[in-house]
Amino acid sequence: MAILVIAEHDHMSIKSATLNTIAAAKEIGGDIDVLVAGHGCDAAARAVAEIDGVVRVRVADASHYVDQSAENIAALIVAHSGGYTHILAPATTFGKNLLPRVAALLDVAQISDIVAVKSSDTFIRPIYAGNALATVKSRDTVKVVTVRSTGFDAARPGGSAAVEALPAGADFALSKLTGRDLTKSERPELGDAKIVVSGGRGLGNGENYHRLLDPLADKLGAALGASRAAVDAGFVPNDYQVGQTGKIVAPDLYIAVGISGAIQHLAGMKDSKVIVAINKDADAPIFQVADYGLVADLFEALPELSGLLTESG
Repeated sequence: MAILVIAEHDHMSIKSATLNTIAAAKEIGGDIDVLVAGHGCDAAARAVAEIDGVVRVRVADASHYVDQSAENIAALIVAHSGGYTHILAPATTFGKNLLPRVAALLDVAQISDIVAVKSSDTFIRPIYAGNALATVKSRDTVKVVTVRSTGFDAARPGGSAAVEALPAGADFALSKLTGRDLTKSERPELGDAKIVVSGGRGLGNGENYHRLLDPLADKLGAALGASRAAVDAGFVPNDYQVGQTGKIVAPDLYIAVGISGAIQHLAGMKDSKVIVAINKDADAPIFQVADYGLVADLFEALPELSGLLTESG
């Protein structure tokens, strides 16, 4: 078997979800190639080459890959898909935009968001907002699969893969990136953070969100997240959202403040190693998945908790 992993990167470094995808590929078994498509992406290619389990890094470097448009990269993948039994990408915005196009061009079914590998043709993926797990077996000659990063531990350094240049494909010019609105923060990135502090509608407004959660997150070195209700209410931008339609996280510690625990939110964080919930409603669904629960008024509990962290150093 031969597996092609599509790297998500920023041209200088690889995204952490790529490491989880490589780990999934190792569980499938077989030789693992990684495709790095970009412009001026030598540093990212070298980083991939150092990951244990990677046999070969294939680099397509061209100016029309700088924006990594799904149309151009999907055509590149299909053009060089011969000999591969599996094509994998992270189940991120990047992978979810890219691999359905690859599957359509190859005329195969895509298997989405896998969290475990049973065999080379059988995978486990969550359904019904994570309330059930489906075992999916594919008879396609090429398995096109997106990988949920929280389902696999990240692959580690220790490799010395060969790096080879790949001829660039045509620029189809079907879409154009006109700009990016990026949230700049000194805090850890939400998807990679070991500790996440999330706020919900119970905080009342965006001013309360930052007044109460920022000090706690700063003292814990945590990333900030939010429920969809908080995002829809305008407390914080969309990239803070944790849940079925937001980011899937599985930190060592997840603190849910003023979040009732709707099924869509639980789907995005219930795999966290330790879950702490603070809510004044003792019947809130969040307490059903929490390891520790505090039934209290968050406007009193949060300042007290932040104060205790200061005292403990």
